Amino acid sequence: MATATNREHELSDDIEPVADETAHQAQRIVASYSADADECRMLLDMLGIGPETRDPDDDA
Repeated sequence: MATATNREHELSDDIEPVADETAHQAQRIVASYSADADECRMLLDMLGIGPETRDPDDDA
């Protein structure tokens, strides 16, 4: 049985960053369904597409 740490490592190997356009579309959808700004930030962070989780060099 795999431990939580091993499972997290396995999952992180399979995850690839999403394209900028996909992230922007997801951000808009999350924002439209969020109750308030705090909930929106929390959900975006959980999805890994929050403004501070995106690499600023990707936009250049």
